[in-house]
Formats: sequence, structure tokens, C-alpha cells
Amino acid sequence: MRLFVGIPLAAAVLAELSALCRRLQPEAHSLRWTEPETWHTTLQFLGNTGPEQYTSLVARLLELHLASVPVQLEGLGVFGSGVFIATVRRAPQLLKLQEHVVSATARCGFVPETRPYQPHITLARSKGKESRQELDKLQARIRFASNFTRFVAQEFLLYESILGPSGSHYKIHERFPLDASQGTSR
Repeated sequence: MRLFVGIPLAAAVLAELSALCRRLQPEAHSLRWTEPETWHTTLQFLGNTGPEQYTSLVARLLELHLASVPVQLEGLGVFGSGVFIATVRRAPQLLKLQEHVVSATARCGFVPETRPYQPHITLARSKGKESRQELDKLQARIRFASNFTRFVAQEFLLYESILGPSGSHYKIHERFPLDASQGTSR
């Protein structure tokens, strides 16, 4: 299984991003747009996981008792070599959740990334030179501030990424609640 840990998006944010992507797609038709049901904020990509490691992983993540996390999308941009994203504010509570997840998964043998954590939602990917040019034009057009609904994440999920000819789709394996009654993450 190819796994990752992430935060699902609230319905209002999904609707806002869907409307935005519908408006932008005609201007960037050669990009490979992701489907709303795949949108999430990754906390940690884990990669290939065997049955014993999976059992350990779930046990460690169940031990986390953390506060719910406010999530605010900040705007739109381009990440890396051609990924169109919605950026997510690096709120202290979100960073603390991500750190706890990474610490828990490290005890199961997963290696944390060396790059700084950049929370985002992948909306589209370039598929070559033509789509990279469209992405550059799109980036120039989106230099406006977007107003997205803020939400409070009540859970984080363990997803499986299943690769297919038309891209990845995700299966939820486990849900881990966040406690709204706690003031701060432990």
C-alpha cells in the first residue's frame, strides 16, 4: 500500500475551489486538473507500507490526542516544476499536528522529508511544455487575494494512493479524531 496522512477539506472549501477551478480550466485546458474528491492537505507522505508497518502506524497515530486545527487557505500559486496549488496558512496548530504525525510515524520506520513542510492542496499539474506555458499565464492572472472559508479540522485521515492511467485516486483507510474541546495541541 502507498500511504499518506492528510486533512480532508470542509464542504464549503471544496465548493469554493471547485467553482474557482471551473472558471480557470478553459484558460489552461492542457493542465491535468485534479478531482475535488482527491483534495486534501498532506501532513506526511509515507510511501509503500507493509502489513506489520501498517499495524504499527495505526497504533501510533491512535495514540495522538490533539486539538482540532484551524485551516485557512491563503491563495493560489505554483509549486515546484509545474503544480498549481492552493496554499494553506502555516498556523501553529497545523504545524504542531504535522510534527506530532511525523514523530509518531518515525517510530514505525518512516523517514521524514528533509524539505520544510509546505501545506497546500494540489489543483492541477502540468503535462509538458504547452501546459507549463499555460501554468505560467495562469500564475500571472491569479495574483489576486482569494477569500476562502476558514474551517476547523476535526480529524485527520490515513489515505492509500492508488495509481491509475488517469492519475491517482485515494482510499481512506483510517480516521483519527481531533478534540475540539482541547485549547491547544499537546
